Amino acid sequence: MNMKKYHLYKEMLLLRKAELEKILSSLSNEIKDINKCEVNDEADFAAASMDSGRDYQIYINQKKELEEINEALKKIDEGTYGICEMCEDPIQEARLKIKPYAKYCIICREIIEKEGK
Repeated sequence: MNMKKYHLYKEMLLLRKAELEKILSSLSNEIKDINKCEVNDEADFAAASMDSGRDYQIYINQKKELEEINEALKKIDEGTYGICEMCEDPIQEARLKIKPYAKYCIICREIIEKEGK
């Protein structure tokens, strides 16, 4: 992969990273606020818990994506970006355009999903 394309993917990853950091900060504050809330009855508690649980799940998913982005940025710096971690073939550019932090090519991704990893 040429350097121009590396730059393009790095830019995409850095933009998404900034966006995720902003979302995570906001979610973290919301979760703290919900946990500080005084609840008056079981219905209030159930509603607050449901909101908190949903926010927490979003937080976990966004945090995982941020970790994958940081790994991809590290790979760009190391010169190993765009290589499948399983078969070591290049990851298709169409896949990287959709998911620039992809670790696996499409074929290996399908194998992993079938095995339930």
